[in-house]
Parts: sequence; C-alpha cells; structure tokens
Amino acid sequence: MRIARFSTDDGMAFGVVEEDTVAVIAAHPFGELKFAGQRLPFADVRLLAPILPSKVIAIGKNYAEHVREMGGDEPPAEPIVFSKPSTAVIGPNEAITYPQKLSERVDFEGELAVVIGRMCREVPASRVPDVILGYTCGNDVTARDLQAKDGQWTRAKGFDTFCPLGPWIETEVDPSDLAITTTVNGEVRQDSRTSLLLHDIPSLVEYVSQVMTLLPGDVILTGTPAGVGPLEIGDEVTVTIENIGSLTNRVIARD
Repeated sequence: MRIARFSTDDGMAFGVVEEDTVAVIAAHPFGELKFAGQRLPFADVRLLAPILPSKVIAIGKNYAEHVREMGGDEPPAEPIVFSKPSTAVIGPNEAITYPQKLSERVDFEGELAVVIGRMCREVPASRVPDVILGYTCGNDVTARDLQAKDGQWTRAKGFDTFCPLGPWIETEVDPSDLAITTTVNGEVRQDSRTSLLLHDIPSLVEYVSQVMTLLPGDVILTGTPAGVGPLEIGDEVTVTIENIGSLTNRVIARD
C-alpha cells in the first residue's frame, strides 16, 4: 500500500495511491485506516512530504564503501546517530535551496527512510516490524565543507530543505535487499543495495529506541551508500528505491 500526503485546492489530506486515483483517508494513516469515501484523480493532486515527523534520526557511515570514500578504514562498531530538524523536510518536486552565502559544497546522499507507525521505546529487534508503518526515499543533503569545519554535523545537515522525503510511504515491502540509486541530471552517481547496510533496520530501530521514544511519523534515515558528491544550482537529483518509487528535487539558489 502506498500512503501519500497531498494537497488540492481544498486543502491537505492523506490518501492511498491506487493506479491513477487516490483514495482519501478520513484522518491520519496510523492504526486502522478509515476512508472518507472519496477518490481523486492522481493527476489532480500535488504530492507533499509523506509525513511531517516530530524528529528525523539519521545514521552515519552505514555502508562500508561509503566509510572508505569518506577516508575511514574500519566501519563503526555501533551505529553513528545524529539528527536533522523537522524544518529540513520537503517533499517530491520541492526545491533544495543552496545556501551559497554559507557553503561552497552541498552534497546529495540517497537513503532508505523508515517511517515509525506507533509510539515505542526500547523495542527488541524481533518486534521492530510491529512498530514500522513503512518506507520511503530520503536525501540527507549535506553542506560538506561545513561538516568538516564544524567538527560535528548539526549545521551542515540542518538547513531548511535539506531533508527531501517521498514520494509516498510504501507499507508492503521487504527492505532487506532493495536496489537504491541516485542520479544527478540523469547520470547515475550512487548504485547499491540495502542488503549492504552494516547495521540493518531491526538493529537500528532497536538501538535508537534505547535512547529516545519514537513517535508515530518519526523518520530514521538508514545511511547512504558510496558515490556521494556535489550538487550545483540548477541540478535535478533523483533517489530511486526498488519497489518504493522515486524522489526528485531541483536545486535552486537560496535568497
């Protein structure tokens, strides 16, 4: 099932994407779905970020080849956890704004994103599927020069628009071995599989939920594979994950 968040002239709603139509959900997508009895042509809706999370938790250095391309030798024994503010979230076809007054190097990082479906804490790995609503595509956009300058990652990864998510939440997919690619202006820059994650999704949710309570709609970005690189103003970047969909955003100058 593909759960989307969308807008029309009448406002914003959630719905289930079914071929060329969207079945409108009466309220939120958590728990048992209640439908409003209305179907809209898919062409008549504008997709938004599929969820507005209370927090975005991200995982660093979770693919061995990415660790090596960033100058590391040994992958981390435990997940490296950091956060992005919820104000960084944008949806498909929204613009990534390049803060050219502050940064000279902004990178793409295509990632599989986990969307939490219920409030939980201290979740054992065996029960992680019970607390997940589904999966979507993410782009952990990063001001690489500021990351190096600051010695920590909050500013570099926290700019407005630096967390594209979408196009929808896929609830019926096995995330253990999915192809993940990132293209810039149609050229493949990242090409990997989620089976190469150093710390898999059950272990990540278990690890993060030992630290903090996760709320419905919270997002965990699972890490990016090798091939990260710079974006320029005018570029179009697309993250595609097998059996989920594609997330496309264009880069514009920040005012």
